Amino acid sequence: MAGKTILVLDENDTSRVFLSTMLRKKRYQTLEASLGREALIFAWRDHPDLILFDPVLPDLKVEEFIQRLRQDARTGMIPLIALSRDANPTLREICVNAGVTEYFIKSSGALSALEQVVEKIFSAETPPVLEEKPAPVENKAGLLIVFLSAKGGTGTSSLCANLAMNIKVHEPEARVVVADLVLPIGSIGQIVGYKGSINLATVADLPAAQTNGEYFHKNLPQPELWKFQLLAGSPDPQQGNNLKGDRIGQIIQMLRSSYDYIILDIGRALSRISLPLIQQADLITLIVSTDQSTIHLTKIVREYLKSQGIEDQRIYAILNRAVGLEGLTKNETEGIIGIPIKMTMPYMGSNFTLANNLNQPITTKYPRDTASIVLKDATESMVKLVQSLRNRQNA
Repeated sequence: MAGKTILVLDENDTSRVFLSTMLRKKRYQTLEASLGREALIFAWRDHPDLILFDPVLPDLKVEEFIQRLRQDARTGMIPLIALSRDANPTLREICVNAGVTEYFIKSSGALSALEQVVEKIFSAETPPVLEEKPAPVENKAGLLIVFLSAKGGTGTSSLCANLAMNIKVHEPEARVVVADLVLPIGSIGQIVGYKGSINLATVADLPAAQTNGEYFHKNLPQPELWKFQLLAGSPDPQQGNNLKGDRIGQIIQMLRSSYDYIILDIGRALSRISLPLIQQADLITLIVSTDQSTIHLTKIVREYLKSQGIEDQRIYAILNRAVGLEGLTKNETEGIIGIPIKMTMPYMGSNFTLANNLNQPITTKYPRDTASIVLKDATESMVKLVQSLRNRQNA
């Protein structure tokens, strides 16, 4: 597609020149780099439309190279295609888990497949016709908010769904989508009452070119009362285990290009698949319950996130007392995990469970409850914080 720019990174001069020449014959513009650090500079400065690279880098670990691209707002959405001279399946796994769009082994047959994939990627970039509406912030990528916990049973999915619904209420003109990445079985579908056939596993089985913004806008359900659109998780372990993990990063990228707020429920599934998404997130909502074991595990998770380059200012910690009244206090929790608690969800007795069982948002079922007021206040606080972080990043 004429006018598109492709950055070609390859240590081998002959291979790099060959690929660049081939692409220019297809009327693409090209940039060339022989080192990973050089390619990062070109990518951040020149904003190519696609990066084609040999993952055997002389100066950087390939996972670091990919993560640095994915974590930066300037390059987080750029498709990445690995064309490797190393056929080791471990290298492919590393690249796929880190967030590459496609992975090929160098061969004569790979060139034809590469050309087809490049054409599909660019043809899928045609933006859908959207309603005119003010964007929450000026940025090509929607705001990515991840919900994460260190242990099951913290009410992460329920808070994710309820806060997402309140974001839509707070900004009714914004496009809001929730994606359930809890594996092997999703949980938000059960909370909001969705029983349809479209879910993460079925979408991942579709061709990449088909799952563009228009597809999601037209086909993702909007559960009654919840207001947001939902990409549900796998409905059973079989589909969850067969999920094409290498498609997740691409699906989330497309959602970010098509929605204003992308809310990911990762639950306790911190893994090589979810870590790149967490690193890309504008805000990480960390859900903590009051029992000591969860709090100490949360401290470990927070320290791990910090070691992966995630700053504490991007973490919005919530102490969820709705799942249990007994346990440590807010001050005690803060002292252990080492970051401030931004919100404390009050104890609700059986109301919390009842609202979930009725597939209703808490603020709809119990509009005068203290918990509903807290959720609305927390929504405003989260929206202001995530927009502030994005604007600071763009400055």
